[in-house]
Amino acid sequence: MEILVLGKGCKKCGLLEDHAKKAVEALSLEATIKKVTDINAIAEFGVMQTPALVIDGKVVIQGKVPSTKKLIKYLEK
Repeated sequence: MEILVLGKGCKKCGLLEDHAKKAVEALSLEATIKKVTDINAIAEFGVMQTPALVIDGKVVIQGKVPSTKKLIKYLEK
């Protein structure tokens, strides 16, 4: 599983990355979590608000930072 955190490096982007790491750990998943800060790369996903979360190429969250519990639900799908 590949998880991308899209954002220019703001505080919320870091928080989303932390929550994603905790959710992956809680589910004992094998996943790669990467930060994407390049605005052109972010635009390629069609994201208009950051932070955003992409799971295996699909944008699942834009413009907000859900709790670790909510991220676990996204990852279980």
